[in-house]
Amino acid sequence: MKSIGLFYGSGTVKTSKLAKKIQMAYGEAEVELVAVETAWIDDFKSYKYIILGSSTWFDGELPDYWTELVPALEDLDMKDKKVAIFGLGDQVKYHENFADGVGLLAQLFESVGAQIFGLTSPEGYKYTRSKAYRDGKFLGLVIDVENQSSKTKGRIEEWVKQLKKEFK
Repeated sequence: MKSIGLFYGSGTVKTSKLAKKIQMAYGEAEVELVAVETAWIDDFKSYKYIILGSSTWFDGELPDYWTELVPALEDLDMKDKKVAIFGLGDQVKYHENFADGVGLLAQLFESVGAQIFGLTSPEGYKYTRSKAYRDGKFLGLVIDVENQSSKTKGRIEEWVKQLKKEFK
């Protein structure tokens, strides 16, 4: 079994594309893609390291594919598990809840004992508020494919390089 499970919403095109790009940048042999829609709670326990991916819906909500799992995840023991999060946001149209999905997942997984890794700088983004932001950092990789698509590849490469150091 691969040591890194990358959980993402396979029914959302942009999140799926980013998940595959992260897998390729990390190394296809090291990262197993897991569709959240079909994941079982035991799947989260079976990997040494976990990467979570989500978009942000509406006014700062997690997509249905995550919210349906939340009740079960709240009882999950993730003590000392290393988790990294990537998410999508639109800093122009949704500047008041930019990439909130990242923050919501971080909060959920921290509440069950996980340690959040892969924090990134908010430099280069313009937004009003974000649940993904805490103590001067984003709680993961934040991608805005709508307004900064030209920065996506570089941001993924830098983040993966960072995770390779942190996931040890």
